[in-house]
Amino acid sequence: MLYQLLYGLHAEISAFNVFRYITFRTILAGLTAFLLCFLAGPVVIGYMREKQIGQYIRRLGPESHQGKAGTPTMGGVLIIVSVIAATLLWIDLKSHYMWIVIFVVTGYCLIGFADDFLKQILKRNRGLRGWTKFSMQVVIAAAAGLLLYCYPEFSSRITIPFVKGFSPDLGPFYVLFAVFVIVGASNAVNLTDGLDGLAIGPVIIAAATYMLFAYVAGHSQIAQYLQINYVAGAGELTILCGALAGAGLGFLWFNAYPAQIFMGDVGSLPLGAALGIIAVITKQEILLVIVGGVFVIEAISVILQVSYFKLTGGRRIFKMAPLHHHFELKGWAESKVIIRFWIIAILFALISFSTLKLR
Repeated sequence: MLYQLLYGLHAEISAFNVFRYITFRTILAGLTAFLLCFLAGPVVIGYMREKQIGQYIRRLGPESHQGKAGTPTMGGVLIIVSVIAATLLWIDLKSHYMWIVIFVVTGYCLIGFADDFLKQILKRNRGLRGWTKFSMQVVIAAAAGLLLYCYPEFSSRITIPFVKGFSPDLGPFYVLFAVFVIVGASNAVNLTDGLDGLAIGPVIIAAATYMLFAYVAGHSQIAQYLQINYVAGAGELTILCGALAGAGLGFLWFNAYPAQIFMGDVGSLPLGAALGIIAVITKQEILLVIVGGVFVIEAISVILQVSYFKLTGGRRIFKMAPLHHHFELKGWAESKVIIRFWIIAILFALISFSTLKLR
């Protein structure tokens, strides 16, 4: 909105020409999202405390977590509202891809809100039934995948990291592939959200990483030079990624150990879905496995633990899953687990950057 208004004045005032640059608007979007989240944080935390909307802690979880019961939750609303508001202010509203991302993020936010509402407000410990929750995620992801597949300028080819000149076309099966990426990313972030700041840190890192990928994918000359798939219009998603990183930093101010507020499913589900749909649009879908390596490891640890438990009649691979709980029970301080996982997330991001040249 502000982009159209301010850039429209460039003919009269040449200084306003700066608003046509994606890089400049990305900085503004990041700062806007950060300030919105940072300034609204104390208000939301105070409201949650007043209404006694506090986190329910599982009895089966680590004993050290029992003291966190009652901490305000559903703070993900802060992040999502900040991201969408900042994006709408600084992005080109004609961007087809932007509206698809907002559709996915909003849809997953509503699913997370319904789940949190049942658990935290109505005190139904299990929230939404697993199958119901999963089905709604699939429907929204399938709708987004279909919208992309039917868009004439969008390609159903996928990019294989570290491989030059090989980009297979999945045709109509691309919709199923998109569903797998979006739903998988959403639930992987959700599983990681178990310690103070543990999930939002890697989300910020992943958003910053895809900020670069969105920019180069939407720039024809750079995309050609780097031999990656050019996606006309994808450059505008750089701004959305900037807003995502900025809002994440604003939320981390309050979510850092010891957390004043938790994000809840209303935050973790849409944040993961946002990374998934952005990866799909920028044609860096498979690379999300590396960019979001922390989330993938956490998800795999749960899959392995559950499978091994069922196959062996009760034996376990880890002391507890997801993996961050395993290290807690091994005696690592919570802050140490968090910071080391952030370090790993940064290393994964650096590896993903290398794929731009190693082709």
